[in-house]
Amino acid sequence: MRSGAGVLTDQSTFVGRAQELSAVRKLLGRSRLLTLTGAGGVGKTRLALRAAELLRDMYQDGVEVVELATLETGDLLESEVAMALGLRDARRDPMGVLVDYLSRKRMLLVLDNCEHLSTVCARFVDRLLRSAPRLQILATSRQTLRVSGEQVLAVAPLSTPDPGHGCGRTVREVARHDSVRLFVERAAGAVPGFRLNARNVAPVAELVRRLEGIPLAIELAAVRLRSMPLECLARELEERFDVLVAKTPTALPRHQTMRATMEWSFRLCSAGERRLWARLGLFPSGADLETAEAVCSGDGIDRLDVLDHLTGLVDKSVLVRDGSRYRMPEALRAYGCEQLPPPEERWLRRRYVEHYRDLVEEHRIDRMVPEQLDRYLLLQRELPNIRVALEMCLSEPALAPMELEAASAMWCFWLLAGAFSEGRYWLERGLERAPENGRCRAVALWADALLGLRQGQISTAMRQLEEFLAFARGEGDEKLIANGIRTSGVVAFYNGDAQRGLALIRESLALHEALGDLDGIMFNLYVGATYGSTEDPGQASEFGERLLALCESRRALVFRAYAQFALGVAHWNLGEHRRAEALLTAATEFTGRINDRWCLTQCLEMLAWLAGARDEHDRAAALLGAAHAMWQAVGTSPEWISYHAASHERCTRQARAALGRSAFATAFRQGSRLGPQRAAAYAVSGAPRERSARRGGRGSKAPVTTGAGGRRRPRSGTSPAG
Repeated sequence: MRSGAGVLTDQSTFVGRAQELSAVRKLLGRSRLLTLTGAGGVGKTRLALRAAELLRDMYQDGVEVVELATLETGDLLESEVAMALGLRDARRDPMGVLVDYLSRKRMLLVLDNCEHLSTVCARFVDRLLRSAPRLQILATSRQTLRVSGEQVLAVAPLSTPDPGHGCGRTVREVARHDSVRLFVERAAGAVPGFRLNARNVAPVAELVRRLEGIPLAIELAAVRLRSMPLECLARELEERFDVLVAKTPTALPRHQTMRATMEWSFRLCSAGERRLWARLGLFPSGADLETAEAVCSGDGIDRLDVLDHLTGLVDKSVLVRDGSRYRMPEALRAYGCEQLPPPEERWLRRRYVEHYRDLVEEHRIDRMVPEQLDRYLLLQRELPNIRVALEMCLSEPALAPMELEAASAMWCFWLLAGAFSEGRYWLERGLERAPENGRCRAVALWADALLGLRQGQISTAMRQLEEFLAFARGEGDEKLIANGIRTSGVVAFYNGDAQRGLALIRESLALHEALGDLDGIMFNLYVGATYGSTEDPGQASEFGERLLALCESRRALVFRAYAQFALGVAHWNLGEHRRAEALLTAATEFTGRINDRWCLTQCLEMLAWLAGARDEHDRAAALLGAAHAMWQAVGTSPEWISYHAASHERCTRQARAALGRSAFATAFRQGSRLGPQRAAAYAVSGAPRERSARRGGRGSKAPVTTGAGGRRRPRSGTSPAG
């Protein structure tokens, strides 16, 4: 399972829980917060995800799922939820972004695995519910959140046959129990053809009863049928549990059972499998084969044996294979971490940190390379593991420079992912521990200044840039100097001094060209084409053309979309609308597909201007509404960006005058409800019938009504929301 938005479903089938699903529906009908509680392994997550899937149509704005098991610190809770919902926390306060986004949403938010962050989660949930009156939250946790208005549903284990079932009871009677159904289904996956019958009904009934109906325990036991007969499995479980449970007589029965099942499963693994299980416990979002080999081999695990051990753990249901990655249920991961001896844990942590420092450096996305998109997606997948590595560095003073290097190398990822607050969180914690006046510290100051500018922290960014440039000039490092001058140019644009900003960009560009630094050239061309377009659109167009040619020659797909956008800005300011629209449409298609909200938001905004310039004011209003919703999610506004402000105001004023306030508000509201994917599709395809009508196509003309001033606009049935 991964962090993210949307309803996630497990690849295995869902068994039973009809009463619990009905209870979830009823409780959400009268409460805005429902917490599913229960012991580890009891099936809270699967129940929540199944309920979310079934209830999706009840919520106008959908169901969003955020997994918190991979989050190691409550400091990042707000940023993690914002990122999972696709929001860019441009402001210093990601909670404000969430509140703005969710305040008018009729949505179900599922927060999975809250127990290790229970106090922070409680405050977070309480504020969200107070600020977003139509929001409902379904949480899973081993304990209640203790928030006002909280309803609690204790998730019990699956029903089991009473003692003696299977002796004198029919197969049909025993098979009615969900625990038996789950065992039989998983057993059939381990031993094709396995069925419940008169010969095996008694040991199956006794086995699931002994496992107290705990789903994870049943699954761990069922896969053992590959290596031993059912009768032997039942007997071994009975004998082993009597020994293991005796060790913890004061524990709650269900905790004893789950603990005993994990210990039993652990001991039945080979020595290599046990070591790998324990070492993989460090990876909250799992690992692929290459990572497992790099980090976990050595000291008892031969690198060539890692694949065999992974396969063995998958066969035993300890690991789940998800594409090329291997992940572990949270209860088993926590147990694995407990099995690491301190000396082994120390060298493993060092190797883990070094691996992710190297991975971040090797997969930088501020490089003009063909695999740029793959790098971005990889960093997204690995982010929970990277966070663990960063936290490990900060806990050991000797490793602090590694943390700062990695957090700084990710500056472009933090920007594109919209994780401004999280990037600054890691950078600023590292800066507190970094030695003075070193290159590592200077680069981190520069990266923090870049992120701070997006959050409106201009004065702070200026101070950081001064310190950075003082270091760069003292060292005579021309590349760092060029980077600092370029960022100073961005500050000048933010301060309204476009002439100075453009002069600094030209100066920085000349330095990067002298160095032959294509990456630095690319960033200068982008800033010059966008921010410089209002001051000198002709030169901005030249910058944009060079930028697009450079990105295409290097096959840098992510930067190519930004180049198309930047050149579109320049052509808009030159009045070359057809070329601008072609470029912006191409950028919209790509950024909508990869869910890059920052570029997509700006493209939607500009496509609204182009629609307005064609007197398609209804379409302009809808696109303004779609962009508005995303500007809010970004936490900024087109009025704050020099190359957006004037055209945004003009387009809005003209559309409102042409349509009338009521019709404008209706189209704007419909556009704001589209969501990013539907908004991108609407922007790219337009209203296909309208375009066909302009070309004279038969039968394709959209129905229209007449708005204020005699302008024609689509009826509500042909709105973008339809």
